[in-house]
Amino acid sequence: MPLPWTLHGDGTTVATGEVVAPGERLSWPRTIGLGAQHVVAMFGATFLVPIITGFPPATTLFFSGLGTILFLLITANRVPSYLGSSFAFIAPITAAKAGEGIADPMGAALFGILVVGVLLALVGLVVQFAGSRWIDVLMPPVVSGAIVALIGFNLAPVAKANFTEAPLTALITLASVIVASVGFRGLLGRMSILLGVAIGYVAAVIQGQVDFTSVGEAAWVGLPSFHLPANPFAEPAVWGILPAFLPVVLVLVAENVGHIRGVAQMTDASVNRFTGRALLADGLATTVAGLFGGSGTTTYGENIGVMAATRIYSTAAYWVAGSFAVLLGLSPKVGAVINTIPPGVLGGITTALYGLIGVIGVKIWVDNRVDFSKPVNQFTAATALIIGIADFTFSAGQVTFNGIAIGTIAAIVIYHLMNGIARARGTA
Repeated sequence: MPLPWTLHGDGTTVATGEVVAPGERLSWPRTIGLGAQHVVAMFGATFLVPIITGFPPATTLFFSGLGTILFLLITANRVPSYLGSSFAFIAPITAAKAGEGIADPMGAALFGILVVGVLLALVGLVVQFAGSRWIDVLMPPVVSGAIVALIGFNLAPVAKANFTEAPLTALITLASVIVASVGFRGLLGRMSILLGVAIGYVAAVIQGQVDFTSVGEAAWVGLPSFHLPANPFAEPAVWGILPAFLPVVLVLVAENVGHIRGVAQMTDASVNRFTGRALLADGLATTVAGLFGGSGTTTYGENIGVMAATRIYSTAAYWVAGSFAVLLGLSPKVGAVINTIPPGVLGGITTALYGLIGVIGVKIWVDNRVDFSKPVNQFTAATALIIGIADFTFSAGQVTFNGIAIGTIAAIVIYHLMNGIARARGTA
């Protein structure tokens, strides 16, 4: 069976003003090189999630690669995307693993990831048949921006805890990220997180903060470690972690829809027809990861940056990237090296990273020109942010709603309630 990509031009160059479409490719050596470039672009963010949450890095890399391949199959090679670890899962995973009365905290977290994946897949099926207009109605920019922002800002105490463990290492790491992001052009500039980790890691090694024992003991080749989700019917306390995970569905919907629209704008408007498939694919990838010990996935902005810089949107490069990630996941040695990253480095990275998640929410407001002179927008954003940042909690039996869950509910309810009253009273 012939491969589904046609050769773009002579396969070696991209003329000014042209793009390599998803269904095209360059020569295979160039395509393989570009795939490796996508691996580097996703790596800096993808491996941070398992390090921060305590998940096995090799397992997470393995399922991110497998999820990417699954995504390409379901979207019929029409949507170029890498499915890396979603930062939206960090807060609920942290909450689940810290939960009291749960025999298997990691299994409980995986159950939460599994449920998010199933719900996202269902949303994808609905969008495939009913369109995505209802998403815009449920979550207009002021709401979606508030939800994304409060997830990032809710994590601030976690960043502080890591930072204070080794302030000098954390400061070196943070400074390296900041300088690299503006000191380099092209791909290096987009790899500022990875460069910051590398420089901070060297600083930590010099200070004797890194233990390499596990690296020497790890095999070069082997299966990643798998872990099954907890059974909530056998352990009812596991149901209590779900409220922390459910808002992540809304974030993943917003990220995927934004990704599709971005790619469509840069390549072909017909790509928008695959929005439902993309949501279904990410949902299934997250479900599979949750079933066996990986972290939840999402489409990656880092890789959109690479495509925008190179003007190459070929899905062939993502098949290469996904395959590379699977191979990395089959090396326990790689996972052991990643696991040696000390708290100081994480403190520096997460100080910037969690803030950036919050700023992405603000960017949603700016890009969509949200009018904050309107009370409905003011109160929607203000209330949700304070609830998320202060981490308000509410318990009902064994179920606990954390700041992210309550803030998400508040953003949606306040917006639609105020709009409904304003329309009824003629005070909009």
